[in-house]
Amino acid sequence: MRLILGDKAYSTWSLRPWLVLKRCGADFEEVIVPLNRPDTAEGIARHTGSGKVPVLEVEGETIWDSLAISLWAEERYPRVGLWPSDSHARWMARAAVCEMHSAFAALRTEGGMGPDHPMVGDWGAETTPSAAVAADLRRLIDLWSRARARFGAGGPYMFGEWSIADAFFTPVAARIRHYGWSLEALGDDGTALAYIETLLSQPDFLEWEAGATS
Repeated sequence: MRLILGDKAYSTWSLRPWLVLKRCGADFEEVIVPLNRPDTAEGIARHTGSGKVPVLEVEGETIWDSLAISLWAEERYPRVGLWPSDSHARWMARAAVCEMHSAFAALRTEGGMGPDHPMVGDWGAETTPSAAVAADLRRLIDLWSRARARFGAGGPYMFGEWSIADAFFTPVAARIRHYGWSLEALGDDGTALAYIETLLSQPDFLEWEAGATS
């Protein structure tokens, strides 16, 4: 099993399935394709025609896209419990993951990650988000707060216990940290900030971070 990744310092899409596979205890080889280089497209093309990472190579098959890889892991490792056990929480978790996968355009564009904007390291100096980014951040605050209030009694993660939803929102937490966006100024009562701190202190993320800075 091989997981094809982009640079660990800023490949947010690569981080998500990496966290999921780590949670599953999967034995996989990491293959890093450096991004933003003249030969990047050629390097990715050796593994997939999609032109993007991450990619999972397993049992002679190629699975591309972070969500597809995560769903494969759910199927392969059913006992890990990658979704909440409560059906209502599970429905909400899947909707949240799909929203993260397809929305938050301003956050992605104006809060991009790259060589000069790594998702690892300390909190950046506080900056003021644009109106569009502020709207995305308010949506995140509301989403996280609602999930924590309804389903978070069993632990510090979005739905109590760690799930695929947490994997998908970890890069977002890293973006917020890097750009120093204040959630309190946008209405957070401390719930969203506590959730961010939980995600960024999770052991698997700390291992990823160490690999990105070594």
